[in-house]
Amino acid sequence: MSKLYFGGDSGSVSSDDEDNLPYPEALPRSDFLSPDFDAPTYLSTLSDRHQTLEDLRSDLRERSQALSKELLDLVNTNYEQFLSLGSDLKGGEERVEDVRVGLLGFKRGVEDVRGKVRERKLEVEGLLAEKKIISREIALGRKLLEVDARLEELEDRLMVSSLGRSTNGLDDEDSWSDSEAEEDEEENPTADDIGGTSTRKLERLVVDYRQVEHLLNSIGKDHPFIAAQDPRMQRVRNTILLDLSTALKQTAAVGDRGKSRLVKILSIYRHLDADTEAVKVLKDLKSR
Repeated sequence: MSKLYFGGDSGSVSSDDEDNLPYPEALPRSDFLSPDFDAPTYLSTLSDRHQTLEDLRSDLRERSQALSKELLDLVNTNYEQFLSLGSDLKGGEERVEDVRVGLLGFKRGVEDVRGKVRERKLEVEGLLAEKKIISREIALGRKLLEVDARLEELEDRLMVSSLGRSTNGLDDEDSWSDSEAEEDEEENPTADDIGGTSTRKLERLVVDYRQVEHLLNSIGKDHPFIAAQDPRMQRVRNTILLDLSTALKQTAAVGDRGKSRLVKILSIYRHLDADTEAVKVLKDLKSR
């Protein structure tokens, strides 16, 4: 049986030993823990040891058995701790139940919040839809007010044209009429001799009438207020046609001197989509 040296730096043995042979030191355990450990390389470094190959094998075998025992003890220790894990958890049912109840309460709280959010969403969508409807109604109301205001303005102008007076702003209307007449005289020097309403004023009345007509069509003829304006629109149109007829007769009566004015009046008829009425007036003049 080989003897191992476990102390001293010189490699000698005590004087009490039976011999003075230099027995090798025990192999350091740290040599086997190197990350780059290689068995053949390590064994080649042991050539200067005073130890037989059989003793080295026996030493390594004993080390292997010791490591196996340590590994088994380690596994047994951890296994016992693993087996005791279940018993260590005994008595935690109440805590688990508390956690479960808390989670259920949190889930109900989340569902309540979701329900309130859905209700709020539906409420907001309803308010937005109501806002759109109100906005459309406001826009419609403004259009209806504009229709009434424009019709009233046209009626006032036609009353001034037919009666020679104004109920609102007499001076402004007279100045407007005088300006229109002056412009008409500049275009046609014979207009003052012919008399009657100026072509510019007639044209302006027709333009305003067509704008009101377009506004009525944009709202819809089936609207009760728009349908109620048909008599007013018809009265305005007939009054304009009457003024055009008077101007056309007066102009046709002067012959070639009113030729350019006659053409202008006929174009105003065309703008009013009243070509048929113009033809009737001319036919009546020829038949006389």
